[in-house]
Amino acid sequence: MQIFGVDIGGSGIKGAPVDLDRGDLAQERFKVLTPHPATPDGVADGGQQVVEHFGWRGPVGLTFPGVVTGGAMVRTAANVDPGWIDTDARALFAERLGGLPVTVVNDADAAGVAEMRFGAGKDRRGTVILLTFGTGIGSAVFVDGTLVANTELGHLELNGHDAEKRASSKAKDDHDLSWEQWAHRVQKYLAHVEMLFSPELFIIGGGVSRKSHKFLHLIEGIRADIVPAQLQNNAGIVGAAMRAAARA
Repeated sequence: MQIFGVDIGGSGIKGAPVDLDRGDLAQERFKVLTPHPATPDGVADGGQQVVEHFGWRGPVGLTFPGVVTGGAMVRTAANVDPGWIDTDARALFAERLGGLPVTVVNDADAAGVAEMRFGAGKDRRGTVILLTFGTGIGSAVFVDGTLVANTELGHLELNGHDAEKRASSKAKDDHDLSWEQWAHRVQKYLAHVEMLFSPELFIIGGGVSRKSHKFLHLIEGIRADIVPAQLQNNAGIVGAAMRAAARA
């Protein structure tokens, strides 16, 4: 079975048909740049370009970098234009995609669902937390395989700032940090999250998961297991398609 998934990020909007039996992309993904400012109309245009690139005419799942309730309503917009707040994203994308069935889900939740089904969290019980390090820090929390939706752990306070302002991969680039310097910030953040939730497993996702060999071994003093996401930066696309299939 194939369903289309789109992952909307701070820097790019990417998508592809997903083979839900394998938990992998059925075709090579297509990507366009996220517009700046990332307004609802601008992002909807980007999502339309991605879907129409494949000539897709079935259900579509889309991620969004913020809280999404009821598979439709956007409640926060930390890394996109504030005009998204209280937007019915499902209606917006459905209109732009010519009435195709649309589901919208928080981006980290989508990545987490995919990793728990097909990747690093498969068959893991207890508390599992996926953290995506990119433009911000997204989070997905699972208890015995059940998602606690719309957690925003990237906005926990760390040294007087939102954690994502200190420990996201964007912060690494913005402050020209070495891998060792950045790993130290990530370590402090993970220690804070661990103190609050006592997870058995941290899954490190986002684009930086492809470079996990450069920093994971530098993180010390965390009791939980720490592993990179197996689906890497495709996890959001796969998870979006999974949620769309569940709704369909």
